Amino acid sequence: MTGSKPIHIIGGGLAGSEAAWQVAEAGHGVVLHEMRPVRGTDAHHSQDLAELVCSNSFRSDDANGNAVGLLHQEMRSLGSLILRAGDAHQVPAGGALAVDRDGFAAAVTAALEAHPNVTIAREEIDGLPPAHWDQVIVATGPLTSPALAEAIAGLTGAESLAFFDAIAPIVHRDSIDMGKAWFQSRYDKAGPGGTGADYLNCPMDREQYDTFIQALIAGEKTSFKEWEASTPYFDGCLPIEVMAERGPETLRHGPMKPVGLTNPHDPTVKACAIVQLRQDNALGTLFNMVGFQTKLKHAEQIRVFRTIPGLENAEFARLGGLHRNTYLDSPRLLDATLRLKAEPRLRFAGQITGCEGYVESAAIGLMAGRYAVAERESRTLAPLPQTTALGALIAHITGGHLAAEEEAGKPRSFQPMNVNFGLFTPLERMPRNETGKRLRGPEKAALKKRALTDRARADLAAWMSGEAPRAAAE
Repeated sequence: MTGSKPIHIIGGGLAGSEAAWQVAEAGHGVVLHEMRPVRGTDAHHSQDLAELVCSNSFRSDDANGNAVGLLHQEMRSLGSLILRAGDAHQVPAGGALAVDRDGFAAAVTAALEAHPNVTIAREEIDGLPPAHWDQVIVATGPLTSPALAEAIAGLTGAESLAFFDAIAPIVHRDSIDMGKAWFQSRYDKAGPGGTGADYLNCPMDREQYDTFIQALIAGEKTSFKEWEASTPYFDGCLPIEVMAERGPETLRHGPMKPVGLTNPHDPTVKACAIVQLRQDNALGTLFNMVGFQTKLKHAEQIRVFRTIPGLENAEFARLGGLHRNTYLDSPRLLDATLRLKAEPRLRFAGQITGCEGYVESAAIGLMAGRYAVAERESRTLAPLPQTTALGALIAHITGGHLAAEEEAGKPRSFQPMNVNFGLFTPLERMPRNETGKRLRGPEKAALKKRALTDRARADLAAWMSGEAPRAAAE
């Protein structure tokens, strides 16, 4: 460990854990402050660092055709602890990277506890950090303690925005009726560690589906407190009953779409809708209801979800829940290296910055750690090219899209965002076939994604070697 002051990190979730690892691996001291178990939250259940509280999936692992899969690859190339632990504790999930929750969190916790440059302090930071902490990364996530959130809001002079995030139920595998359900991945796609039959599928006919939709809408919901009444949902994690309220066919074209699946119990009958469950632990004893995050009261969840064919006798290891998330108006408050403009010794990482998703949160933690190391070593870290997944995500958080909106005469707005190809610098030239003819349809989309990911890999490699990729300079 170097003799300089330690870098303090507040929050032991995925972003804080990844930031701590990056700093420690660079040879600098870290004090990681995690308030659990001194103070709990509405969503966490253990004392482990990097606990997964919503889904066990890190989503697609396809680095050639999916932006989050590309982000996985970029993080692996930069020595991500989160991806290392995820790869070591993956469970079958078709083309996705899903993990055993307990094994994953235990692995991250053990790695940080064993690192000679890391000190873990189990305590709540209930206000602004002491002035003598000259470098601080705040990675408290969407469940920032009220006292710290109030202190941050007071410092910035602007209120944090807020939205609701809902948690999906988990079902015991042995309580699912396999006379009605079956194993199959959509289109039989086999992903890392998978076989092409990684999801449990429960089919519904039209009458069952219509009855289910009516029950969802009529079911008793969690009541909002007065201060929560105007808080919007984040569209990437809508409660299933909110989706149902948007129209009776919404779920059939969303998490319950029946395409790419054939019921072996009755292959000639086309299902109206299909509920999928994804393996949640390495033993295969628990399955997560995909897309079924909910704000139904617990008794209502049991009643309504047991109307699903195959789940009539379902036993739930965990029922769904609802919690209020907060995030900063980051484009106005943070600089290009995630420092708070009002007090640059404070740097922010993870969901509190306005990124959405486990992988994205860890990715911002990774970069916050690297920015802090560069500052500690009195050097400048070259900007990430926006042609990369990491660079595109950083640009979204630090305001690149807002500048474009203002130029177009649109009002400024900032909402949580998953990584996606829409955030990337556009290709200078669209892909063509061997004869030079412009492509259309699925072939064009596939080649475009491959061109974007190939360019991203080349530009990240150049950035890592210290070169200046053309896109970054532009």
